[in-house]
Amino acid sequence: MTEQTPSPHRRRTATESLLSIVLGLEAALLFFVTITAFGLKAVPPAVAFGGGSALFVILLLAAWLMRYPWAIWLGWALQVALVALGFLMPLMFFIGAGFAAIWVYCFVTARRLDARNHPSDNGPTKETP
Repeated sequence: MTEQTPSPHRRRTATESLLSIVLGLEAALLFFVTITAFGLKAVPPAVAFGGGSALFVILLLAAWLMRYPWAIWLGWALQVALVALGFLMPLMFFIGAGFAAIWVYCFVTARRLDARNHPSDNGPTKETP
């Protein structure tokens, strides 16, 4: 028998990791938003649970697919969608904006970390002493 060596896993970038975490937290938030929208009768039950479930799945899929550049764009679109939920429940304007701010902070910080950890991928960088 021949012994097979395990294939090395691809290392996730800081951008993938941080943005995936934010989207996962937003999916958890959306679970509670769905229940609240139903409880407050902000929308019909089918819309609350159908739309909430669809957005929940999209958030989790985007978190899982964050390695692809288009998934990062999808994440930005999902930030807009969360803020837009404020038209159904006005408090979501503030909560969505808070999570969008976390997304922006994680995006900028992760890009900075990736540039520092992988300088060859981002062109020439100034070396620190």
